[in-house]
Amino acid sequence: MMGETAGRSLRADAERSVRAILEAAERVLAEEPGASMEQIAAAAGVARTTIHRRFANRQALIEALASSAARRLAQAVDDGRPDTAPPLVAMHRITANVLQVKSAWAFALELPTDPDSEAVALHQDIARRCITVLKRAQDDKLIDEAADLDWVRRVYYALIGESLRGNADADPDALATRIIDTLLHGARPRS
Repeated sequence: MMGETAGRSLRADAERSVRAILEAAERVLAEEPGASMEQIAAAAGVARTTIHRRFANRQALIEALASSAARRLAQAVDDGRPDTAPPLVAMHRITANVLQVKSAWAFALELPTDPDSEAVALHQDIARRCITVLKRAQDDKLIDEAADLDWVRRVYYALIGESLRGNADADPDALATRIIDTLLHGARPRS
């Protein structure tokens, strides 16, 4: 029993170290993309040997960073209840959640990744889930029945990306409202 408890606390400690390393890597690499593993270790408050024990090399750290950020993004989508909340509510919640993740993990979410990576698979799943929510919105007559939902998704992604430029500190709920309003109503005059 004692060994089991020690094993759990060691795993918890290792998970905290990995989380600290990934959070530090996001901060450090966003400022200096060429930063060394040693600089990242220092920012994480761990020994250089700890970072090398957890990640075989810089590329392994980069891949883990991209996957971790993609998992956070997928969780942000899940937290918006895309399959059960009314479509407009789900779109707003998901957008606000995604804005928070994208502003906190901007560097990692823009990393080029191997086509067979976990990060790419997660982004593909997120795109499919986005289409599902947009289809539900279309069924509720929030989106024109003739609209190309893949195009709507791409416009939605662009609105999110543009809203973060110069607005990273803005209230995510307020930005989400503007994004969804623009997506659904464009810039036409209100009647």
